[in-house]
Amino acid sequence: MSVRFKLEGIYTPVITPFHSDGEIDFDALADLVERLVGAGVHGLISGGSTGENYAETIEERLTIARFIVDRVKGRIPVVIGTGAMRTPDSIALATGAREMGADAILLGTPPYSVPTERENALNALAIDRAADLPIILYNYPGRMSVEMGREFLDRVGRSRNVIGIKESSGDINRVHLLARDYPHIQMSCGMDDQALEFFAWGARSWICGGSNFLPEEHIALYETCAVKGDFAKGRRIMSAMLPLMAVLEQGGKFIQCIKHGVEVTGVRAGPMRPPLKGLSKEEKRELEQVIRTLKTTVKAIIEGN
Repeated sequence: MSVRFKLEGIYTPVITPFHSDGEIDFDALADLVERLVGAGVHGLISGGSTGENYAETIEERLTIARFIVDRVKGRIPVVIGTGAMRTPDSIALATGAREMGADAILLGTPPYSVPTERENALNALAIDRAADLPIILYNYPGRMSVEMGREFLDRVGRSRNVIGIKESSGDINRVHLLARDYPHIQMSCGMDDQALEFFAWGARSWICGGSNFLPEEHIALYETCAVKGDFAKGRRIMSAMLPLMAVLEQGGKFIQCIKHGVEVTGVRAGPMRPPLKGLSKEEKRELEQVIRTLKTTVKAIIEGN
């Protein structure tokens, strides 16, 4: 059976730049899209949690997604996030993704409701029917309180549209499970500090928020490990990136750090929508130092120094 969508490379879950009044800054979003495409990322994701989807209306999410699809003009794939508490909202996002010509959708567990595996699978299949697009599942029990376990995977895995899974549980045993028992579902790294382990177990892609502001460095790790199979150099690159991963994954201010990182590159990101607040001056200085050190170290590794 041929794969409908090959999930390979660095996929950036794009932030949503806002003006100071909270309105969407489409000029800044256009600049960011061009920056990422020019840097060589392999795909973009609109409407993920990194894009603050929880603080946006369904209409805003569709407008943002349509803007990104239109701006990219088919140069790289665009995936649309369908995560929502209500199934009708997810279906509206999935239907919109199909109508705007998106390449795939990202499909997670509805938060807060804590569905059984059967309920979760039936919800996913309803969204699948609405989109009829390639689907990247999104397993993030830390946020959703529910694991996409064997019963779920066995049910939804029968659909030809289910081509991949972003695995964000942080449990390395899940990586083993997916690699061994579900090889027909392409595994994508969704836990940044485990990227090296994902690539060692055969993952060919990484969905990473940090690539919003460090696309070249994330691409370097992917190409070193997944493309060239040079895990000795890959360990050196990953070691240089781990201080950033610690800030992002363990610092408790993931989106704030991503947006400030984008600002450091010269692209406007603007504030977060409530309830989130920005970084303090000290937190900004610390992040900027981590970024400078990372860029210098990874550059030296790539150049063979």
